[in-house]
Amino acid sequence: MDANSKLVPSCAANASALELTVAKALFDIQSTNSDLAGDLRLLQIRGAREVELPGGRKAVVVLVPVPQLKGWRRVQSRVLRELEKKLGAGGERSILLVAFRRIVAKPKRTEKAMRPRSRTLTAVHEAWLEDMVYPTEVVGKRIRVKTDGSRLMKVLLDPKDQTTLEGKTEVMAAVYRKLTGKDVVFEFPAAMVQEEEPRRK
Repeated sequence: MDANSKLVPSCAANASALELTVAKALFDIQSTNSDLAGDLRLLQIRGAREVELPGGRKAVVVLVPVPQLKGWRRVQSRVLRELEKKLGAGGERSILLVAFRRIVAKPKRTEKAMRPRSRTLTAVHEAWLEDMVYPTEVVGKRIRVKTDGSRLMKVLLDPKDQTTLEGKTEVMAAVYRKLTGKDVVFEFPAAMVQEEEPRRK
């Protein structure tokens, strides 16, 4: 078993330098971290992309097979922490994990083929959003139409995870824009935090 075993077989032959680097890092984590070895042994990646961020920083988007997403989520926070140690370049690189999903074009009127909802553009974009913010949850969305006709989506995240995710919202917004072409901002609704306070007392 070697680093190529961390790539889905259909992608291993044509893997990019970045994908091979991510695969090697995952294999190293699997080989040296006994707590993660059991789970990681069964998991592979489908690819990786690098996204330019404001200020000269970069993000690496690790694409995983949808059937393995549940397994990845069990170890996601720990694996991403280890990957950022190996590939983070001293904080200059952020790592995100999303499932590899295909969008199926809307069938023409003359075609009778059915299209699964999970393959529609809207469903795929929503799923990528949920992948990026995991393990927190999206608690609301708002669409603001600007005077020039452009749209900005405001995504409200569970405020209990604010301290964990606040430093990553710009990275997630840049990656989401790269994947979907849509502008988005992430916020933590203060009203929900205020509602929680009396309950704690």
